Amino acid sequence: MLSVFRRLIKSRFGAVFALLFLGTIAAAFILGDLSSGQFGTSFGGGGTAAKAKGYKLTETELQERVQRVFDNARRSDPGLQINDFFTQGGAAQVYDQLVASLALRAFADEQGMHISKRLVDAQIAQIPAFQDAAGNFSQENFRNLLARERLTEKDLRDDISREILQRQLLTPIGMGVKPTDSLVLPYASLLLEARQGTVAAIPAVAFLDDKDPTDAQLADFYKRNADRFTIPEQRRIRYAVVDAERFAQASQPSDAEITAAYNQNKAAYAAKQSRTIEQLVLPTEAAAKAIAAKVKGGASLSAAAQGAGLAVATLADQTPAALTTTAGKAAADAAFAAKQGDLVGPVRGPLGWLLLRVTAVKDIPARALASVRDEIVATLRTQKEKQLLADFTGKLEDQIADGGTFEEVVKDNGLKLETSPLLLATGKQVEDQAYVVAPDVQPLLAPAFAMSADDDAQMVPITPDKRYALIAPGEIVAAAPPPLAKVKPIVQAQYKLNAGNYKAKALAEQIRAKVAKSMKLADAIAQAGVKLPAPQTLGGKRADIMRGEQRPPAEIAILFSMAANTVKTLPIGQDRGYFVVQLNAIERGDAKDQPELMAQMRDQLGEVIGQEYGQQFERAVEKHLKVTRNANAVEGVRKALAATTSGDQ
Repeated sequence: MLSVFRRLIKSRFGAVFALLFLGTIAAAFILGDLSSGQFGTSFGGGGTAAKAKGYKLTETELQERVQRVFDNARRSDPGLQINDFFTQGGAAQVYDQLVASLALRAFADEQGMHISKRLVDAQIAQIPAFQDAAGNFSQENFRNLLARERLTEKDLRDDISREILQRQLLTPIGMGVKPTDSLVLPYASLLLEARQGTVAAIPAVAFLDDKDPTDAQLADFYKRNADRFTIPEQRRIRYAVVDAERFAQASQPSDAEITAAYNQNKAAYAAKQSRTIEQLVLPTEAAAKAIAAKVKGGASLSAAAQGAGLAVATLADQTPAALTTTAGKAAADAAFAAKQGDLVGPVRGPLGWLLLRVTAVKDIPARALASVRDEIVATLRTQKEKQLLADFTGKLEDQIADGGTFEEVVKDNGLKLETSPLLLATGKQVEDQAYVVAPDVQPLLAPAFAMSADDDAQMVPITPDKRYALIAPGEIVAAAPPPLAKVKPIVQAQYKLNAGNYKAKALAEQIRAKVAKSMKLADAIAQAGVKLPAPQTLGGKRADIMRGEQRPPAEIAILFSMAANTVKTLPIGQDRGYFVVQLNAIERGDAKDQPELMAQMRDQLGEVIGQEYGQQFERAVEKHLKVTRNANAVEGVRKALAATTSGDQ
């Protein structure tokens, strides 16, 4: 995930939008944790990572937050390792965000700003993880999730308060930024710029040596390039399935329960009447009376309304309750007291004076218990099954929380303990590429790989309200290269390809030097002494080849970072050889006559500049409050997490 953004930022085109990303990602860390179910952490012990007046960021808090963000990133990129995360700047961004949050909180106190409990409550209610199936806030979900994440309500509220403060302080700073045309035009014109070049591939396979390397050479190569052959972390998942079918017999309602349910909802089964009604709303009583007079004179309500420039609404199959909701009680009572064909009104309604005409009357007979018994049984069974399942899974979670081991809880409750084979985070197996993960195991992969070796068992939904699994960490095999003997043919092929790649690089540099001295690229390729693919002409308009999130091939993207009439070499990647890229032509773009593009670029630049204003404000606040940073904090966290990860695995 981070590598995608690194590639974006490295390109000239991407640099236009890089600040927008960097500014946004910082403000999103806390809110992103909340929306993904990964909440804030309490201030822990340990040394001090940063200070801002009366507030302190501890190394423990920094370590826990970095771990949490890394775990989230690894869900998107299962192969991501902790050292890669640090190398790509992920931990430094987390640290900067936490320090900025700390400084803004201290600044808010200094300015007398306060976040009310009601505002925090509103934010909590909007978090999807705390909502029920109907989208309403669920106190039960709230408590259960906090307990599962081992968080206190205060921890959560503190994080939300800090996020709200950041929004209130930073959002106004970047609002209303409108870059001038002179600033926008060059960037918008860049999108219209077209470039054309010639690209020649120098493949490593053209230089493969027939002679096999010695064992010593192979061992040395394998040691130096162990990361190439590293197998990502593998885990066995221990789980026990809890299915709603377990309660099929216990959820069967009794005759007494069926009768009670029928009696409680007798009104729903009683005889009722619905009516289809034409409705006309008029602004004054006088206007309504005038229309009513025309209807009594023989005109239809629709024709009379049309003559006044109005239209009649048809309300089909209305019950008294439904009509009361839309037209008011007085109108509903009058309409249901009239006969079919009668005109009712004028009657005062919520939006004016109403004329109603009853066009159809439908009588629905009462339904006896015998006719609705199956319907009631199905409803009661579902309700009881859901409640019994919730009670049982809650009981399991309570037993785990009270110190019960996974094995004890499974045995005591008559569950079947199952263990998956060693799996990658994707659900694939290293030894069996045709392996397909079981349907019950697929939803368990993400939570299982997010657990530490010493974490308590947790309940994970397979199918909400139907099927759950109690899962616990099983065997964890750390990411590591396999024994050389096991992959010797692959390593030997890579060794030869690597050697060929060095030769391809040397030849590519020779060709580049010749082309730089005015030789045609095709001629330089022909004189190489090795059979090589013919050069190709590539290019296009910047906006077309860099559209959306799709990144163009590197050999095309590089054209847009080259000076006119220059030539460069570019690695193909994975030891597959090198490209020689010559830029032949640049066709400048001009967006001055494209107002839509100018407007789009103005909005994007406005957001970038607004984010920059926010970052400058954060730096000014840090300087004003004399915030102190521990220069070794991030490195200390890296060492701690690397050691912890190694120990767990």
